[in-house]
Amino acid sequence: MEKMINNSGSDSTTNTSVAINSAEFQYGSAVGARRTAEWSNNKVTFGDSVLFYFGEYITGIFFVFAVFCFTFIVPAAIAKPGKIISNMIDKLSKKALDVMGALLGLILASPLFLIVPILIKLDSRGPIFYTQDRVGVNRRKRNRRAFRADVARNNRSEDRRSQDLFGKPFKVIKFRTMVNDAEVKSGPIWATKNDVRITRLGRFMRKTRIDEVPQLINVLMGDMSLVGPRPERPFFVRDLSEKVPGYKIRLRVKPGITGLAQVNNGYDSSLESVMDKVKNDITYIRTWTIFSDLKILMKTVLVVITGKGAC
Repeated sequence: MEKMINNSGSDSTTNTSVAINSAEFQYGSAVGARRTAEWSNNKVTFGDSVLFYFGEYITGIFFVFAVFCFTFIVPAAIAKPGKIISNMIDKLSKKALDVMGALLGLILASPLFLIVPILIKLDSRGPIFYTQDRVGVNRRKRNRRAFRADVARNNRSEDRRSQDLFGKPFKVIKFRTMVNDAEVKSGPIWATKNDVRITRLGRFMRKTRIDEVPQLINVLMGDMSLVGPRPERPFFVRDLSEKVPGYKIRLRVKPGITGLAQVNNGYDSSLESVMDKVKNDITYIRTWTIFSDLKILMKTVLVVITGKGAC
């Protein structure tokens, strides 16, 4: 049944009077009726127009753009702030362990820096310390420029090193355990059991791991960590990267004085031992916690006492 409502508010079916202001009656939401009426009467202000267009258009476009960026552009790590905080805590705890452990180790081992140099000089001719090129952590995982720049020379797309060593090169410091110029004729080769190049004192130092003590200086310099994959020479890194599957994975973290592979396998002596070592290194990297580092350090003490894996 159609109801007839006139300006006087008379309803022909119910005879009930209803007062409605015809100037404020507009189609649409009840909340916006008065504002629409004001605009129709030219009462809208400039501030009202700015707020209206900002709320309806600018914030809407900004919201769509923000959602697009968060979905397709923002890295997953940044999208998860909890993971960022967890990674920061892990890095700080490992760095703190390295610095405090290296300082404590150097203090406890200070008598060795007085006695061992004298014994090395008495045992054989040559320097006290032995430095050697090693390959550290690989910080160049990808090209940081997403698109090729339109410039005269794009250095980012070129290798800035004369050769790719697969990681950051550094000099490892050790007490000398071999005769002077041991690899002048043979070139880079692995040390083997009963190696004739190892001196009498050197054999004892290798068994007790005393020759590794100066590497605590490498830890303080930031080239190494207390625990991690052992650093290898550039010659072997290039060779083993082609022969051993997953070898480059071990270069994703800082090398260490000791590691899971060292307490389980000892020194490298063949390609098969390297494959076993890489498996241990990958397991260490993928399951790392600060407690695993502490556990490996305690196992290292047992290895030093028993002489397990020495050559």
